[in-house]
Amino acid sequence: MKNQGTHYTKFKELPGTSKEMPESSQAALADGDKELRVTVTLRRQRSLDEALKNGVRLTREEFDIEFGIPDERFEAVGDFARHFNLVVVETDKVRRSVTVSGKICDFEAAFLVGLEEYTDGHGGKSMGYTGAIFVPEEMVDIVEGVFGLDTQADIQPLLAFAHSITPTYKSVKGYYPAEVAEVYGFPKDVTGKGQCIAVIELGGGYRQEDIEKYYSEQGIPVPDVSWVGVDGAFNAPTRPDSFDKEVMMNIEVAGAIAGRARIVAYFAPNTDKGFLNAITTAIHDKVNRPSVISISWGAPEKKWTRQSLNIYNEAFKVAAILGVTVCVATGNGGARDGVKDGRFHVDFPASSPYVLACGGTRLLIRNKKIISEVAWFQSHHIGGGGGISEFFPLPEYQQGANVPASINTSAFKGRGLPDVAGNADPSTGYKILVHGTWHLISGTSSVAPLYAGLIALLNEQKGRDAGFINPLLYANPALFRNISQGDFYANHVPVYRPRKGWDACTGLGVLSRVE
Repeated sequence: MKNQGTHYTKFKELPGTSKEMPESSQAALADGDKELRVTVTLRRQRSLDEALKNGVRLTREEFDIEFGIPDERFEAVGDFARHFNLVVVETDKVRRSVTVSGKICDFEAAFLVGLEEYTDGHGGKSMGYTGAIFVPEEMVDIVEGVFGLDTQADIQPLLAFAHSITPTYKSVKGYYPAEVAEVYGFPKDVTGKGQCIAVIELGGGYRQEDIEKYYSEQGIPVPDVSWVGVDGAFNAPTRPDSFDKEVMMNIEVAGAIAGRARIVAYFAPNTDKGFLNAITTAIHDKVNRPSVISISWGAPEKKWTRQSLNIYNEAFKVAAILGVTVCVATGNGGARDGVKDGRFHVDFPASSPYVLACGGTRLLIRNKKIISEVAWFQSHHIGGGGGISEFFPLPEYQQGANVPASINTSAFKGRGLPDVAGNADPSTGYKILVHGTWHLISGTSSVAPLYAGLIALLNEQKGRDAGFINPLLYANPALFRNISQGDFYANHVPVYRPRKGWDACTGLGVLSRVE
């Protein structure tokens, strides 16, 4: 029986939630009695944009006071949930979220959706909906997003690997991260002490014995590594050919650069809801207080709903206000981002204007000197991700960077990425230890923790957190070693060729000095 009280009679579509059925999938009605947990994101009463425009920097405690959500909004969501026999299991005023649980049939009634179970061509199963999510008219100004009605795992780790190495043989053409940091000119008089680097992980895990062996064999300090579980996920190492490779690469690269920084891995389920909750948990973490976040997961913009693009972007705005730098890999699918529809695509969350988008190069080192560094191109569908966003407009800091319009038919003047680049070609990748076995791994997945480590060093060196660093970088292109060479057909079109200044292959280039 429905709870007595408010009667919701008129519903309106929640903007940006419309979805189509996944390609190559078969659908069947979901079991209505199955239990589900959903996160409802509340709308802010005050925009973050003015604070960003004015360069406001707040502590986490100050942010809670300035931009907290009033109690009555949480109470309204609670009343709405109870009306549809749903149970509020958690509220988080800082992350502006309410977690509710209940039966699928009750969620279908609450949001006017039909939930289906999908089976893809490989036998994988997920749940989702087609069409849009609806909310009662009374909730339109309160609810901004609903996450958890869709459990598809479109988000991918952005790593690439060449081959495994025997436990003893390490004489390969790949590099230890510290070797790359040295030729890139990363600061040597700091270690990241006092900093915390967050790494976002949507699967896999790490083994402490691998971490200790990895650093001790190189004669460098073993960093303090810990983890935080989100939405029931946890550190779960299984085998060398699992997502453990992604987790270990993120930790080992970041820790090799900033050995005295604390590294905290935030593990979450590989869903839209899990990814968002991991990011917001890290941003607002008052215990570990990360100063930089590394994200090596993503998916083409076209695979995200407008709701997700907007609400994730809001989270990155919060990070900017809190002085947290967010480094994100741009993907390994070149200018098409692995999508085979004849169009050009970029990866999200790298396409958010409030993150540092990290692209890829191919680096050759000999005798501790750079022999060459070019844009990473491996084949027509493999190489450093980059291009023009079809969703986010060109940000102010890129106005003078000669970022071209999209070469799709839209000709949209969008956010250009990457911003920076670093070694990502797996043939010249990083030596990473996973389950006692050495691997040669790279991809733009490795560039995000590389720059996260650099930011930690700079934060210690300057005695303050860099925060949202993009405007500073674009105002000072002389800080970069420009990458103007590479296969001119890497991205199929001349406008995306490596060139002097910013380009859609390597951004501004490799950050070589910071003033």
